[in-house]
Amino acid sequence: MTVQVDVGPMSIADVVEVARGGAPVALTAEAVTAIEQARGVVERLAAASEPAYGISTGFGALATRHIPAGMREQLQRSLVRSHAAGSGPEVEREVVRALMLLRLSTLATGHTGIRRETAELMAALLSAGITPVVREYGSLGCSGDLAPLSHCALALMGEGEVRDAEGTLLPAADALAAAGLSPVELEAKEGLALINGTDGMLGMLVLAITDLRMLLRTADVAAAMSVEAQMGTDRVFAAELQELRPQVGQGLSAANLRAVLAGSGVMASHREDMFHRVQDAYSLRCSPQVHGAARDTVEHAATIAGRELASAVDNPVVVGDEVRSNGNFHGAPVAYVLDFLAIVAADTASISERRTDRFLDRARNHDLPPFLADDPGVDSGHMIAQYTQAAIVSEMKRLAVPASVDSIPSSAMQEDHVSMGWNAARKLRRSVDGLSRVVAIELLTAARALDLRRPLEPAAGTGAVVDLLRANGVQGPGPDRYLSPEIEATVSLVQSGAVLAAVESKIGELQ
Repeated sequence: MTVQVDVGPMSIADVVEVARGGAPVALTAEAVTAIEQARGVVERLAAASEPAYGISTGFGALATRHIPAGMREQLQRSLVRSHAAGSGPEVEREVVRALMLLRLSTLATGHTGIRRETAELMAALLSAGITPVVREYGSLGCSGDLAPLSHCALALMGEGEVRDAEGTLLPAADALAAAGLSPVELEAKEGLALINGTDGMLGMLVLAITDLRMLLRTADVAAAMSVEAQMGTDRVFAAELQELRPQVGQGLSAANLRAVLAGSGVMASHREDMFHRVQDAYSLRCSPQVHGAARDTVEHAATIAGRELASAVDNPVVVGDEVRSNGNFHGAPVAYVLDFLAIVAADTASISERRTDRFLDRARNHDLPPFLADDPGVDSGHMIAQYTQAAIVSEMKRLAVPASVDSIPSSAMQEDHVSMGWNAARKLRRSVDGLSRVVAIELLTAARALDLRRPLEPAAGTGAVVDLLRANGVQGPGPDRYLSPEIEATVSLVQSGAVLAAVESKIGELQ
């Protein structure tokens, strides 16, 4: 499938298809028309005697210098070269592809003044799988993601390093030549148009939203398995109780718990027991409240992302027959929700770790062996798996400290308040990965506990997870063994969506 880049909003699904799926892209006829119309405005202003910011002047704190016509191509080249100043490890391929696609989407709106051939070359790089090398550090999230976008613009000039479709590192000029592409000579306004956007942080936000929507449903499955295996009660998840507090996410999460636990032989075994607990601990009883609040925050972030996907972020922008300065490149809207998501990821992981810990304590696990060990004292069972969870959760709590409240002035105090949205996005990616690992360890532990409850039969949904793990090298109860490979196998099943798919194959789609 080729993703069509139009003058309208880019969808989250399209971004994921290009970033992760490697889909090729193409500009629509409407986008080409809009690009050419805006380019005409830039060329008229470039020929005028009056200076126009970004076209015939310097940039940032150097905006007061008028640049003569003979030096304007050099101005654009110098801008890109000097701003391609990133440092540190390479940024992931999917992030760079998302960044490039979203910059191309802004170019397609006809508000940047880019030339058609420059926009088409960016589309061609995406379609050929050529990915510029972008470094971890360099963006302040204001004036856009300048350094990351500059590394991409540098590749359009045939400079810098890229990775080809096979992942081989090579000079950009060589990769372009191998793909039958020619670098561009940037003209007036083009360098600025290529680098002045929130595309990197937005791309990472879109990917995080996609992952968290899946992970939060998987967390509902993990919570259901923990309630079931700890002989908890599902009465608290009743629809009529959730309706007393009509928070949308809470209601959806509780509905998932009811669906996953339906038909459980484990739950039925103690439902009418006179000693059956009226109230479980908060980590079990309040799972829908926590997971639901996380869901609602993700959907708020999706609303902000949708608005940003419909935006034309550049400075200056072409509006009608004018080129006008603005502040839309400030990343605050995106930075805030990136930080919000790091908070909810950390708290969802925190409650997952607490549910897991209850399995390991003989005083709280309702007649299961200490640490779910085969021979407690000789065997340690899942003792250190919980340590791993705790270490990840501790880091996630540190990552939940917001980046967007920090600002370090730059550009000789011209850019005196910045969003740090790129930093917020980078730490969120680590948080999302951490959440997947914490939930995986809860699933691993709950599956072992359910096996220890046999001959009582788990629900169809939870039993599907146990079967999936056992079919993928994650063994059942027994003497201690090398546990790390089983944890990693479970993490892979969580991150790929296989756990969620296994449950839904038995009970239908979760909400």
